[in-house]
Amino acid sequence: MYKPWFTGIILGSVIAIAASAIGGYRLLGPSAPQFAEVLEIQEITREVPAVKEVCSDVQVTHRKQPRDENQLLGTVAGAVIGGVAGNQIGGGSGQKIATAAGAIAGGVAGKKTQEKMQSSSTYTTTERRCETLEETRTEVIGYDVRYRLDNREGRVRMDNKPDGRIPVHNGELVLASKPVGADPK
Repeated sequence: MYKPWFTGIILGSVIAIAASAIGGYRLLGPSAPQFAEVLEIQEITREVPAVKEVCSDVQVTHRKQPRDENQLLGTVAGAVIGGVAGNQIGGGSGQKIATAAGAIAGGVAGKKTQEKMQSSSTYTTTERRCETLEETRTEVIGYDVRYRLDNREGRVRMDNKPDGRIPVHNGELVLASKPVGADPK
């Protein structure tokens, strides 16, 4: 009379013990790894052109604009002085020739003297001078990472540099962005 009930208790106990054993095996048995070990990291770089403007202040010397560009004052003054000096030489027609020659020579000398004085008359200013320089700089655009997961090696391209291990969830690498060709070998 108690046999079916007793058989049910025995059968239920056996099933409960078997389920516990299987569950215990899963808890105590080998678990999936939580991280992949990073074996090697190589930076991926590219050269990027960089244009830079470099400016500096420089001292520039300018020639003053002469008031008398044709040196008329120097020519006239020299001719007068030369004519007066030539007039002191000789007498008669020789005196007239000496006066004319003195005026010509004095005019030429006066013009040259004024020209020399004008060319040495300068002033200095500070000017901003800029030039554009083209350079290149190296930019890191990613990382090629060789890793080991469950005794298998693979490679993955990552945007960020990993710290020696990569998180794993359900047997898959957890990356900040999608892997560029994760191919475990």
